[in-house]
Amino acid sequence: MLILIPLGATLALVGGVFTFRAWLRFRRARIEFQRNVAGEVVRLSARTNELERGVNNLNERASVLPVKIAELQQSISILQTLTASLAATLRQAQRVLTFSGMKAVSSSALGDALRPLFDRIER
Repeated sequence: MLILIPLGATLALVGGVFTFRAWLRFRRARIEFQRNVAGEVVRLSARTNELERGVNNLNERASVLPVKIAELQQSISILQTLTASLAATLRQAQRVLTFSGMKAVSSSALGDALRPLFDRIER
């Protein structure tokens, strides 16, 4: 019985050390992930804003043309809808990636939330 107490304490200490090291690795990985993904989302958001401005300029220029091309106008309206949707998705991703959002969302839920965005980017 006397040997079991120090043995149990030693095992608990070893388990605690492994748990602490795993927590430190998780924390480092989460910080790196947040840094990389948040930076990429900010960059994509800025590019989306540029794209929206370009599409709006294109729409204005197309409306000035003497001959209206229905297909061009339809394509521009579809492009406007898609860029607006992308902008909304990126704003949501930025909100999720805030520090409090990262604390509240588990990594699997974050992966599920961002999977459609990355699937669209890959296409």
